[in-house]
Amino acid sequence: MLILRPDYIYQAQINMPKTPSNKLFNLVKSLSGSEKRYFKLFVNKNQTGKDNKYILLFDAVDAQEIYDDGALRDIVYPNQNIQSRKFSELKNYLYELILKSMQGFDEKTSVEYKLKGMLLNIKVLFKRSHFDDCIEMMLKAKKLAAKYEAFEQILELLAWEKKIAYAKIDVNFMDKELDRIEAEEQECLKQLAQLSTYRNIFFKILTRSKQHALLRSEDKIAEVNNLIKHPLMENTNLANSHRSKIVFFRIKSIYHYVILDYENFYFYGKELLKELESQPHMQQEDVSEYISALSNFTYSCTILNKYNEVNECLDKFLTIKALTHDDELKTHRQYYQNKFNVCTKIGTFEEGLQALNDHLKIVEKFDQDAFNRNTFYLSYFYIYFGVGDYDNALESLNDWLNLPKTSEREDLQSLARILNLIIHYEIGNTLLLESLLRSTYRFLSKRNRLYEFEKRVLGFIQKTGKLRSSKELREAFLTLKLEFDDLTKIPSENAMLRYFNFTAWLESKIEEKTFAEAVQDDYQSTIKETKD
Repeated sequence: MLILRPDYIYQAQINMPKTPSNKLFNLVKSLSGSEKRYFKLFVNKNQTGKDNKYILLFDAVDAQEIYDDGALRDIVYPNQNIQSRKFSELKNYLYELILKSMQGFDEKTSVEYKLKGMLLNIKVLFKRSHFDDCIEMMLKAKKLAAKYEAFEQILELLAWEKKIAYAKIDVNFMDKELDRIEAEEQECLKQLAQLSTYRNIFFKILTRSKQHALLRSEDKIAEVNNLIKHPLMENTNLANSHRSKIVFFRIKSIYHYVILDYENFYFYGKELLKELESQPHMQQEDVSEYISALSNFTYSCTILNKYNEVNECLDKFLTIKALTHDDELKTHRQYYQNKFNVCTKIGTFEEGLQALNDHLKIVEKFDQDAFNRNTFYLSYFYIYFGVGDYDNALESLNDWLNLPKTSEREDLQSLARILNLIIHYEIGNTLLLESLLRSTYRFLSKRNRLYEFEKRVLGFIQKTGKLRSSKELREAFLTLKLEFDDLTKIPSENAMLRYFNFTAWLESKIEEKTFAEAVQDDYQSTIKETKD
């Protein structure tokens, strides 16, 4: 017997503070322009009486940049002394009204909602014994469901086939069609079971990649290797639907990324894009999957210096038609993240700074929390550091370090502390460095992240505090660079160099050039080696 334990689901939310007012604010801010227009038409068409207050409150919330409950109350009830309960009821009712209107909006634009509506229509017709009309509606729904691989809805429609035949006492139909219906049901169940298995594998690998994007220990590598050994992962052809193929390629792509196999990360990312683009009608239903796939493939091209393909991908981002406000936000975020990656990889930091300024202007219209993530702060830091703007670089790094400490991306939390040592070294905060060294060492030791790379950097920073001559300092940089050259041959140690070009930083000190010049020289030598 299947026992569901809802008390286990999102247990952490139990202790979260309740903010019903923010709930309305966040919902309004998440709506696209077309959704907002639809809501107003919906209210004008379906509501009477106090309609103006709903629209007035809706517009007032929409106009606010930061939530202010008192200001909203004054707009809706100017010069009136009303009970808080009355205002709360208005906000709650508006919240429910928006949700109801969005159901109608989604029904017009979403295949999933269209199918649900058709199934409800079948039920209505069936209750009134309009069986022929039921069958006509059912055939239309099955055709639509098959096109979009809506296996869940196909199962419901097959159940209706039997139910209608039974109600009509259509023995001839049941005699001829029951075997066919049973075969279709088994096929749908098989497809759903396969999808469930693929998704479980994907989410398990994804969880580990979010915790440790760079798998630098044998036990973590062994863990993901065991996941990828599932029989369904042996061959692409085992994925027997478009939906299953999508998850299959996502698994392969993310797996090869976390084990640092970038050639296959690129290969499977390209296969994933091909599969997505082979069914354009599916993108009209949900484009978010395509945005993620395009972003990952762009990044793989950047890693492998395939810049012609990078530019093609960036151009594709600009042609994506967002279906929701979240799609718009996601497209912006992934476009600029990949743009920043290219600029920091090849050393075009001035171009990166221009892109950063453009990004910061555009992002003002979005929820700022959507960008308060470690990878964006890393990009901000990297670009400011590259143009020599250490004040803004340090500010971005502090924003990064002040993020809530979670299990997500422990590798980047460690990287942030290493970069903190380097920028304070650049600024010349020698008195602070000793304290930072101790706290960084404690942080890394506590999390078992004192790998050879981290040990060498900590040892170097500690050593430089005792050096007096420029000659001794240059020799220390040369020694560390030689040590890094050895570490680059070890995949688990070389991984950290993917996020920041430490070798170029050392080269800039040894050769007395700017960091940007050192990155550009490193990029040119890499390109030359690739051609040779």
